[in-house]
Amino acid sequence: MTSSAQETALACIDGIQPLLSAWTRTIFDFGETAWREYQSAAWYVDRLKREGFSVEEGSGGMPTAFCAHWTNGDGPVIGMYGEYDAVPGNCQDAATVKRARPGLGVEAGGHTDPHSGLGIGSLGGLLAAKAAMLEHGIKGTLRFTGEPAEKVRGSKPIHAAKGYYDGLAGMISFHPFYMLPLCNTARWDTHCGAAYAMIYRFVCDEPENWGRAASDGAPIPQAHSAVRAPGANDALMMMYMASKALRDSMLTHQGGWSISEAILTAGQATADNLPAGLAEIQYMIRVPTIRMAEQVTAVLDRNAEAAARMSGCRYERHWVSKSRPGLANHAMADITYAALSTVGAPQWNEEARAIAREVQVNAGGEATENPFIDELERLITPREAEAILRRDLPPSQVNSTSDDYTDMSWHAPTSRFYVARPALRAPKGHTYPAWVMNALGGIPATIDPMVTCAAKTVALTALRLLEDKAARDAAMGEFVERTGGGVGGSNWIAPLCDYEAPINFRWPEYVTTPRGRDWWIPAASTA
Repeated sequence: MTSSAQETALACIDGIQPLLSAWTRTIFDFGETAWREYQSAAWYVDRLKREGFSVEEGSGGMPTAFCAHWTNGDGPVIGMYGEYDAVPGNCQDAATVKRARPGLGVEAGGHTDPHSGLGIGSLGGLLAAKAAMLEHGIKGTLRFTGEPAEKVRGSKPIHAAKGYYDGLAGMISFHPFYMLPLCNTARWDTHCGAAYAMIYRFVCDEPENWGRAASDGAPIPQAHSAVRAPGANDALMMMYMASKALRDSMLTHQGGWSISEAILTAGQATADNLPAGLAEIQYMIRVPTIRMAEQVTAVLDRNAEAAARMSGCRYERHWVSKSRPGLANHAMADITYAALSTVGAPQWNEEARAIAREVQVNAGGEATENPFIDELERLITPREAEAILRRDLPPSQVNSTSDDYTDMSWHAPTSRFYVARPALRAPKGHTYPAWVMNALGGIPATIDPMVTCAAKTVALTALRLLEDKAARDAAMGEFVERTGGGVGGSNWIAPLCDYEAPINFRWPEYVTTPRGRDWWIPAASTA
């Protein structure tokens, strides 16, 4: 049964639903990527200030992060957050056909998860909780953090290390469904794992010493065939190939894990008789345990050293993320799943289904009466989802998959819940291309049901924590027990972040030139 304050919150969300829809599309169209979400962060800061929140901009030394507060007197502090980073190479319009957003090429950023709906869903819950607190005189404080660069697990380890999650009675973490059985449910035992991300930078700053024995002493090499240091590009390629070749030997073949890489810089595009002076490659290690992350890092360090020696370079390692595995909290999962059960799973109307049928046809499939996956409109209890998730995991594996909300879970009782996003049922033998999910995440008729459901679930969870001391105490009691005494307890894992925000690397971004606003890879190059 909902309280009168919760009923107020639900009515508030129904009233502002058109705004939530418009706001979701705004962030979707910004499509800004990790560490470069300038417009998105500025939009949130402006919106929160207009709603009466005090906002710290650039929190944790991250220009596109923030921390907002609103208080209604002494009482519990409840945490929520928004993400808004997109992914390079996924620029898709909110349309039923494959096409980039106007004025851009496909290489630009686009929302895949979509974090555009994630952030606005959480924001809607925040604003509804505030409205209910005001109307019903509920004491307490709401804290809302802006979390950039989730795709590289960037901001939350930094915010955690700098104390932004301390003092919370509960943290509410929402994510659009991204794999079955985690559709409309909350995580139970098996939370996301650890992740390390780092950039290896190769620098060739003494190329003159490479061929000293063979040099004739000429101040300038007399031919393009003269001996020269291989340089940073060669170091990067040797690092890339060595790490690929040794990947099977980095970890045991059990307990799901992955290692991904992305080249950020490669020699500044020079093509002359000069060695490339700078090259950078980023690695992301997603593993169940910190020990596994440390083991892979040791191998990568050796590879980087060997590649640098062979190519006449030196190397540097710069951290992007050192993120802890997640900590379960059954009391929080129960509170949030009860809220989700009250709201009900999202439902898609005939307008949304008609749009989905258009997408089916345009993506090479056939229109069906019900184009969406059946599970999208059903709830699944946390225990049921857990049992299905565990079928493919060895008993010894405690954590699985990847997301940096896990750092929050070591500072406050944390619930992690999922709401279905629009996803098409694929006929046998057919796989829909990536643009389909991306497009459905931007079209209002298809994404709004998720955003509305998430906002209501966030609001009801927050108000339950504020109003129900017994539920709040149960969540905190479990947190203290699992950590062996709370923050600093015998089983507590301290923040791993011992680095500053990696904001000064060549992260892909939008640029303004005499040609206008464009992605760093010009749209005209793919016309």
